[in-house]
Amino acid sequence: MRVLLVSNTTTLSLSSPPSPKPLAPSRLGPNSIHWAKKALIGALGGALSLGLLVSSPASLAFESSSPPSSIPAQPPSSSEYCKEDEGDVIAESAPEPVATNEGIVEEAWEIVNDSFLDTGRRSWLPENWQMKKEDIRTSSIKTRSKAHDMIKRMLASLGDPYTRFLSPDEFSKMARYDMSGIGINLREVPGDNGDVKVKVLGLLLDGPAHAAGVRQGDEILAVNGVDVKGKSAFEVSSLIQGPNETFVTIKVKHGNCGPIQSIDVQRQLVARTPVFYRLEQIENGTRSVGYLRLKEFNALARKDLVIAMKRLQDMGASFFILDLRDNRGGLVQAGIEIAKLFLNEGETVIYTVGKDPQYQQNIVADTAPLIKAPVIVLVNNNTASASEIVASALHDNCKGVLVGDRTFGKGLIQSVFELQDGSGVVVTVGKYVTPNHKDINGNGIEPDYRNFPGWGDITQQLSQCSTLPRG
Repeated sequence: MRVLLVSNTTTLSLSSPPSPKPLAPSRLGPNSIHWAKKALIGALGGALSLGLLVSSPASLAFESSSPPSSIPAQPPSSSEYCKEDEGDVIAESAPEPVATNEGIVEEAWEIVNDSFLDTGRRSWLPENWQMKKEDIRTSSIKTRSKAHDMIKRMLASLGDPYTRFLSPDEFSKMARYDMSGIGINLREVPGDNGDVKVKVLGLLLDGPAHAAGVRQGDEILAVNGVDVKGKSAFEVSSLIQGPNETFVTIKVKHGNCGPIQSIDVQRQLVARTPVFYRLEQIENGTRSVGYLRLKEFNALARKDLVIAMKRLQDMGASFFILDLRDNRGGLVQAGIEIAKLFLNEGETVIYTVGKDPQYQQNIVADTAPLIKAPVIVLVNNNTASASEIVASALHDNCKGVLVGDRTFGKGLIQSVFELQDGSGVVVTVGKYVTPNHKDINGNGIEPDYRNFPGWGDITQQLSQCSTLPRG
């Protein structure tokens, strides 16, 4: 079974999470043919940053989320980037039956009808969507390209920037994609003249591209001398791929106005620890505080955070500071598992909301917490996706206080579905809601304090919080 994780609309990566159990096929109309089963995805990202999580149909999936070097560590720096990045996506391939043009269009219609969640960006009227099916049945679609164009127009009518069509070539590239290997996320951005530019949506702090001089907002002009004008972000990502420790030359334009620079970047496919920690003495050495900096949620995040927490405990830490500033997300599953380290068994980590029952989940902690000491979570407006899941889980369950600025607000879930002819559709199927039932997407999470509070204030707030009704 092929499972694909995608984050941020453009950066893709293959992952090997626990194999999901088969999901029941969706209901299709009489003229529809079986389409790929659905799987939850996580993040909305980051590299996929994409921020999401998936381990089984019963657990929430979503961002990346995505593998280590594909998670944005910095937020969009200009207004041309959308506030909410796409979440990660997971797709499964299905046997390919003989496809008709009309059947492909109707298949896409059925997928949206069964799974699409209107997130309120625009009013989506179900009755208008039903009328589109009648249009399909009465149309004679003579070519495959016209069928694809019809699907694009149909999806565009939803008013959701994240629900979109993938050509067979794009879907194929997505399915075999293994991450750029240089620590960047790419995204297609409309240009002033109606063209499409491929820009760096995010990059991994201290990753190969960042160290070589690539910056947030850079436009990719060429890869190894190949002009990328007119190419999709998927195609550009494929050009960047290559063997570990080899070099790739990318020509970039910094910002919207230049200058243009060719940069040699060494590919690096090995995940590095995202955890930095130290013990600090405060109050004249009478109190020890364990500081934990988590750059991203990659495959090493939980394991290395557990090691760091245990070492700090052994060194006498009585408080912990978890620094999630500028952490744009990553593997949502890692974020959920990290949140569980601080929660009591049975406490809610996050809810998912969706039209389809499989996206209506309550993710809960299933073990005792690793630590019970108070936690101060540092956040800013670049804290996104999996980071927001962790921050809200600790805050709403009275395990930590939030200090800093309102978080980014990235909480949509997308799934990728393969159509009969090898093309695909990416559909927004759900969103994340905090344990206190607050919608993350587009709203972010408001901190308890703008500036660092006194230690007594933290203890008092957590004590008062635990006496209030929750849920």
